[in-house]
Amino acid sequence: MIAKIRSFLLHGIDALGCEVEIDIDDSQIDRETVVGLPDAAVRESIERVRAAMGNSGYPQPKGRVLINLAPADVRKEGPMYDLPFAVGLLMAQNAVPPGGLDPRSALLAGELALDGRVRPIRGALAAADLARSMGLETIVLPSENAREAAVVPGISVFGVGTLAEVVGLLSGQIEAEPMPPLDVAGMLAETSPGVDFSEVKGQESVKRALVIAASGQHNLLMLGPAGTGKTMMAKALPGILPSLTPEEAIDVTRIYSAAGQLDRGKGLVASRPVRTPHHTASSPAIVGGGMVPRAGEISLAHHGVLFLDELAEFPRGVLETLRQPLEDHVVTIARAYGTVRFPASFMLVAAMNPTPRGDVAPGEVGKREMERYLSKLSGPLLDRIDIHVEAPAVPFAELGSKQPGTSTAELRERVDRAKAHARRRQGATPNARLRGKDLDRLVELKPAARTLLEQALAQLGLSARAYDKVRRTARTIADIDTSDEVRPEHVAEAVQYRLLDRRV
Repeated sequence: MIAKIRSFLLHGIDALGCEVEIDIDDSQIDRETVVGLPDAAVRESIERVRAAMGNSGYPQPKGRVLINLAPADVRKEGPMYDLPFAVGLLMAQNAVPPGGLDPRSALLAGELALDGRVRPIRGALAAADLARSMGLETIVLPSENAREAAVVPGISVFGVGTLAEVVGLLSGQIEAEPMPPLDVAGMLAETSPGVDFSEVKGQESVKRALVIAASGQHNLLMLGPAGTGKTMMAKALPGILPSLTPEEAIDVTRIYSAAGQLDRGKGLVASRPVRTPHHTASSPAIVGGGMVPRAGEISLAHHGVLFLDELAEFPRGVLETLRQPLEDHVVTIARAYGTVRFPASFMLVAAMNPTPRGDVAPGEVGKREMERYLSKLSGPLLDRIDIHVEAPAVPFAELGSKQPGTSTAELRERVDRAKAHARRRQGATPNARLRGKDLDRLVELKPAARTLLEQALAQLGLSARAYDKVRRTARTIADIDTSDEVRPEHVAEAVQYRLLDRRV
């Protein structure tokens, strides 16, 4: 008596096929064995499955039960195999009469409660994508995961709430309609910030830098005394970022689904993610890791913003792990379990005080204290941040003024105008991601602008990477002015944003 059920396993954020094979030999003594590199959660699942079957009124298997998870050389983890185990055991006992959904053309996954309820799992979107690529017609998942899987077109998604409901679908005793496909484009929304830029008094130069960063997806560092509005402006930043495209939304949803951080019932991450880890976070928490690699904060910020407040308070080892993802926009986690690649195309926004005390004391003492504090940040890391901007203390006259500052709506209009100008020229690639020949072609400097940049390179001692950062930033500033040509004033402003290079 052998039954075969199709399921899946998670490898990073991707789903791989997994076949659940169940063999029952009632001539031997009662014993259950699960093979195929299962983890503890998978080995324990047979006890949950037995209880769920019994409490749902279904017969228990007698004799030796052998469950194989193929391929046998890839580690399996999590409770997603409970439902395939239960259905396979019932099929092996001929307790599921045919007449409904064909289990041979379906993929099943779900965790079972002891009373037979089906609980949600991780990676439902990736599982639906896998089922479609395998040519399967149907996927059966917990009802809380159904909307998420319905993002994938071309496959019928059935959400179930109990084991009895699954048996009813397979036997034809229940007639159910699949979840209708989701309209991804219609679900997208702007990120709703908690702060409007009009609430920030003064700091118009910093707002200008944030507009440039949002327009070209440039990394940005705000440096200034405590209480000058740096964190407040970072919280307002999402309001001026462009909305996600449907493709970006699906990419982000896949990551959150695999990490188990997708809001149940929503089915889609509809706005740009903004992640704000505390400065006590470890390297695995930031870049990802673990014995079985999981996505970290930089992957959860994919197509969004990673905000690091009090940047210099992060351990130097943690900050140094950001260097490669900032350059390559992916992170590769290598473990004995295997090597997994996670996407990490994020916009880094950081804020820090000039000294541990929050401001700079007058004279040489303050200068030395600031240099010691800034030395916590390595040169290669600063090289990878396009824009360094100073957030000075706000004068009393501006603090006491009733005149509101520039609003989020006004700044968003500038960003949208710059993005539209860049899109007409180079498509969806943001200026911060321009490389090689594309950068040389799209930032062709006239003699005056070239001379200015040459002088800046000589005086500031900029690296080759910083040279490219200046050109990309200048291209974005020109886009804000809707200028096809990168003029000397655009280069001059871009050079001005290499604030920490000038302090070296």
